[in-house]
Amino acid sequence: MSKPNIVMMVADDMGYGDFGVFNDGKVRTPTLDQLIAGGTCLSQHYAGSPVCSPSRAALLTGRYSIRTGGITPQEVLGYDRLALSEITIGDVFKSAGYATGMVGKWHNGALDPRFHPNARGFDEFAGFLGGWADYYRWRLDRNGSFEESDGRYLTDVLTDEAVGFIRRHRSEPFFLAVTYNAPHSPLQAPDDVVQPYLDMGLNPAVAITYAMIEVMDRGVQMILAELAMQGLEQNTVVMFTSDNGPAFLLRADQVPEGVSINASRWNCGFNGAKGSVYEGGIRVPMVIRWPDGLEGGREISDLIHFTDWLPTLVNIAGIERPEGARLDGRNVLNVLRGETADAPPPRFWQWNNYSPIGTSNAALRDGDWKLVRPVIDGIRYATPDDERLWARYVEMDIEYKYRPENVPEILDWPEPDRVVPEPPPAELYDIAADPLEQRDLASEEPERVRKMLGELETWFDEVESERRRIPAV
Repeated sequence: MSKPNIVMMVADDMGYGDFGVFNDGKVRTPTLDQLIAGGTCLSQHYAGSPVCSPSRAALLTGRYSIRTGGITPQEVLGYDRLALSEITIGDVFKSAGYATGMVGKWHNGALDPRFHPNARGFDEFAGFLGGWADYYRWRLDRNGSFEESDGRYLTDVLTDEAVGFIRRHRSEPFFLAVTYNAPHSPLQAPDDVVQPYLDMGLNPAVAITYAMIEVMDRGVQMILAELAMQGLEQNTVVMFTSDNGPAFLLRADQVPEGVSINASRWNCGFNGAKGSVYEGGIRVPMVIRWPDGLEGGREISDLIHFTDWLPTLVNIAGIERPEGARLDGRNVLNVLRGETADAPPPRFWQWNNYSPIGTSNAALRDGDWKLVRPVIDGIRYATPDDERLWARYVEMDIEYKYRPENVPEILDWPEPDRVVPEPPPAELYDIAADPLEQRDLASEEPERVRKMLGELETWFDEVESERRRIPAV
């Protein structure tokens, strides 16, 4: 059998509850629903982080994101960048003779050509480098050259680029990442797609969000149709996932005038959302279809993590990863095939703005047990100047999205000093019995909490030490 093609599709801020099959059809996702019915659906699949840049770093490298330097979405400060020593999934497949492409959102090095997708293993790139883009006033980076918006809806533009890549490379093995920005803010969608959701009585912000997802679903259908048209459907691994859970609270500058910024939408009852290490922030959909290699129509409940995909896809393709830093992920092809598998290793998460604080918003999953270190309330900037620096960063973030020529390079700013209070007590959950994290068992299992806290602290010290050794660029 020839080497399989791979199409990895990644949504932005999408949860299980954003699929029609999981929310009683409130959002129209017929293509994704059919993909779930005919493919392999993972019900305990975890992102690399509760926010985009570090989560994508884990997916691209098979390594915990803190190790890689991609720690937070603050691209104008360079905190989204993958260390130049990291081997990406693009590097791996390119070195094995695959045509490699990325379409859509990059967000792992926006303001330095050394961190551009073309320099990180992707032969072709068409998309945008930062964390979000206006859906109508976009600026497309095509292999380092820029094209201004022609008024088309960005999700449709990205779909067309993905279809074009498949058509161009139909006669050779290819790896294509299609990293949609939907349904990330700004909340924008065609009026005719939004109106039926408003007619259902949905909150306007939720209605727009669901419309954004519906347009993306149509894009997925076009990509699948192109694979079928080119005779590639059977031996192409098709994947669809999300970088983190849904965003429940949006900045006022990223929603239409008059729309409530409290954009809560249903996510199967999971606790937390984007930005949180509770299940709602890190437990994300994944469906995979490969007719030549995997039996379809199945659900798998084994724990699988973003870092597992690089070693798994390497195994599927029968290629080797070039020598480099050790992976955190494991090959889970036997799990996908329903064969007997070893217990998954413990998995870890931690995220906050700026450099990592290991005692805040961190988690460890070991078997059915999950330890959570909640967000530390009351972290504040040390001085008014530090607070003003943060406000200035937010201004520059928006400036970069709409007027990138005004932010041509990483801002040479110091990190604002912070005052970090003592952390709250750790929480403990039995995810098998309590997937919605409603019953904290920490007081009943003090020895387990003590042991898991030690493991979490050891992991954090290790990955943070590795990050601090990344050479300055």
